This record gives sequence, structure tokens and C-alpha cells, in this order.
Amino acid sequence: MAAVTTFSIPDTRHHARLDPQAVQDAGIVLCDLDGCLMSEGRLFAETADFVESCGARLRIVSNRSDSTAAALSRQLSDLGLCVPAAHVLLAGEFTLAHLARQGVRRLTLCAAPILVERARALGLDPEARDPEAVLLCRDPGQNVDTLGPLVTRLAQGARLWVANEDVSHPDHAGQPVAETGALLAALLAIRPGLVWRSLGKPHAAMLTHALTEAGLTAADAVFVGDNALTDGKAAAAAGMPFIHIHRRSGQ
Repeated sequence: MAAVTTFSIPDTRHHARLDPQAVQDAGIVLCDLDGCLMSEGRLFAETADFVESCGARLRIVSNRSDSTAAALSRQLSDLGLCVPAAHVLLAGEFTLAHLARQGVRRLTLCAAPILVERARALGLDPEARDPEAVLLCRDPGQNVDTLGPLVTRLAQGARLWVANEDVSHPDHAGQPVAETGALLAALLAIRPGLVWRSLGKPHAAMLTHALTEAGLTAADAVFVGDNALTDGKAAAAAGMPFIHIHRRSGQ
């Protein structure tokens, strides 16, 4: 395991669990998903009360790249949480929408089927033979046999986009589950000089987009997350205070 990077995130508060009173004065509450509200499909004990307390102020801002806002909203509804799709930002879907707005049409998309369908709905060709870009999302279908063709497309000039750079996310017991960054690491092992772009946290793009959509500023907001290296840095880049949820294993 790599040594922990030492740095300080301005205006950070630390909590062992979600606390509605900690965000009661915020006009908008931006919150990470995995490790904060839920993990591996299971809610944490205090999640329902926290979501209910936040009400319409809550925005989920997650690096997840294996689902869509609509699908996640339905999943949360099945678990008893009311979070409209319009209040959910997920890195994979967010990046697809960005590429569509930038005029990209031909894409090699490494992603779950639901995101492939979303790409087509946005007017993208996710299986283009001569792609303008390659977008790497969390895709269990990728393996040592499929990475080679990706490297070839990148060598031919396609730009590499990565939904997020997270190597893993925590399961309910705090153990790591491989993420998109693990696939990126595999590509870098094959071609060390790769250059890529990512709008996932710690980039502030999703946070500032949520503020713009709500018509609010960073002064009105607070960000709640469990990862100081991604959530904390994104909050700092967006200029908003950060509440760091540091759960004990198995909590």
C-alpha cells in the first residue's frame, strides 16, 4: 500500500457517520454515494434519516461509472429513498454528456450495457470503428485480451477519457472493490506515456454543475464524502466546505 499523502483540505470537519445537524445550515448538500450513503447496494443505518432531513437540498455527486441517474434513482426508491434523477450526478454519464456537447460522435465506450444505451440516446456511436475518443468506465468485461485493441485505437489518435481515476471503492465492510482506475493502471502498464482527461472527482466539474443547476454558489453548499483524496480535493477546488465521513470497518 502506498504511503498516505499528507495535505490539508481547508474547512474540513470530520464525522464517523452522517449527521443531519452538520448540514442543517447549508442551502444545498452535495453528497458522495459509495462509502457515504450506501455500499454494495446496502444503505448505512443512518442514511434514510439523513436523506429525509436534507430533502430537496440533497444532490448525489458520485464517481460511479456503471449506472445512470435514472437507474440509480429507481434503485434508491426501492430502498425507500426519494432522490430524483435530476438530483443525481454520476461520473460516467456526466462524461458522456460532456463529450456529446463537445461534438464527439464516434466513441469506443468501455462500460456497462446501461451506459452504452445512454450513449446512443445522446447521439453517440459507442462502437465506432474509427473513434474520436475512448471512454473508460467501470467495465467488468475488460480483461487482458480486450486491452490491446484499446491501446491500438489510442495509438491511432483517439483521445483517452476516464470517468474517474479511483483504483477502488469500499464495500460495506470497508474492503476495496476494483474501480475504473484499476483499468487505467493496466493501460498505463502497457503504454506508460498515455495522456488522459477525467471529469470525475477530484475534478470540480460535477460539483460546479450541481451548483449552476440549482442557481446557488459554493457559499451556499457543503460537500459530504468519505475520501479526502477525491471528495475533499473536489470540494476544495469548488471552494466549499467538506465533511469527511470516516467510518470504521464494518460500520
